[in-house]
Amino acid sequence: MSDNEFWFCLKHHTVEGHDGCRNADRLGPYATSEEASRALEKVQERNEDWDNDPKWNDDGPGSGNGLTDGTPDS
Repeated sequence: MSDNEFWFCLKHHTVEGHDGCRNADRLGPYATSEEASRALEKVQERNEDWDNDPKWNDDGPGSGNGLTDGTPDS
């Protein structure tokens, strides 16, 4: 681990260094404090990307909902 790494604490909503909260309560590591401060924004951006990516869309055919070709099973 490096002293030049930063995490975003999910409990306190702050940027922390190496000696912060436990890893289960934070996101990172990030190379800069600025990157860590944008952690929740980055999560939201990725979630939106995945929600709109047909390869990650769980609502369509082959999603495990009984549809394989777009029609219900008989």
